[in-house]
Amino acid sequence: MKDPIKIMLVEDHKLIRVGIKTLFDEADGFEVVAEADNGRDAISKALSIKPDIILLDLGLPDMSGLKVIKNILDENQNNKIIILSSRNNEEEILKVFSLGVYAYVIKDISTEMLLYIVKTVYNGGMWIDPKIVPVLRERNDKIIPQKQTSRAMFKNTHSNLTQREYEVLKLVVEGKSNNDIAQELCISEHTAKAHVCNIIQKLLVDDRTQAAVKAIKEGIV
Repeated sequence: MKDPIKIMLVEDHKLIRVGIKTLFDEADGFEVVAEADNGRDAISKALSIKPDIILLDLGLPDMSGLKVIKNILDENQNNKIIILSSRNNEEEILKVFSLGVYAYVIKDISTEMLLYIVKTVYNGGMWIDPKIVPVLRERNDKIIPQKQTSRAMFKNTHSNLTQREYEVLKLVVEGKSNNDIAQELCISEHTAKAHVCNIIQKLLVDDRTQAAVKAIKEGIV
């Protein structure tokens, strides 16, 4: 039997921490091995317990989340840190990636997607919440290249996507809702939803978030 992914939760709000722990306790393949509600405790436990994944909130009571990240990674660059935050500050986002975190997740993520992200990071991948992609593209193209492949290469790789679906996919990557997409492209919300469903099927993913992740990773938008 495969060993579970060992997770440490760093979150100062007990109710949120308990909820996240319950999620992992009820899912197969995960084990919460440590919890911390402040930065100093997080640093100490990360170094002594050595979890596979550290799920970290940036808003801690005793020190900044950025300082916690730096202290942990200065001791062991192999630590895999996922930021789980309600904050969307541009400078903070850029800084955490420059320090070496593997993922930045906004707290309104679905529970299923959070499990998927933890598995992705555990297996060596990175994940960037679609809501912060525009920030990274605008401010630091070293984190996400502006375009990794040409439009012609995209057509060769994903020729089953129509031009309109490609336009919709770009808006999905920017975190736009179906209503936002409809307004921007001057189409009905029903049509926008249909385009998104088609994109999900054609990219062989489960939902719009995974479609956005695939688009970013493969540089197709």
